[in-house]
Amino acid sequence: MKDLLGLMGKAKEMQAKFQAMQEEMAAIEASGQSGGGLVQVTLSGKFDMKALKIDPSLFKEDQVEILEDLILAAHNDAKARIEQLMQEKTQSLTAGLPLPPGMKLPF
Repeated sequence: MKDLLGLMGKAKEMQAKFQAMQEEMAAIEASGQSGGGLVQVTLSGKFDMKALKIDPSLFKEDQVEILEDLILAAHNDAKARIEQLMQEKTQSLTAGLPLPPGMKLPF
């Protein structure tokens, strides 16, 4: 019974830590780029696009598809950076917990 109470206490503590981490992650921003920095996208921790910068040299009528591809690539780069930050925060938060390998948190 003592172990169960201890486990319940740890679960509540973990829930509070996850909520604090989610709030912290929502406040962070990460930038991604493509085309050697010609296109840059900044995303929030909730994956909302906060900024888009495009080098003026890309504004040519015959290069619209290239520009579209570069914007998508920069967005995906920024998203990958946010996901990496989330994974690192989650790993540091769950350090020492006996979780099965490959289990992703938060649920």
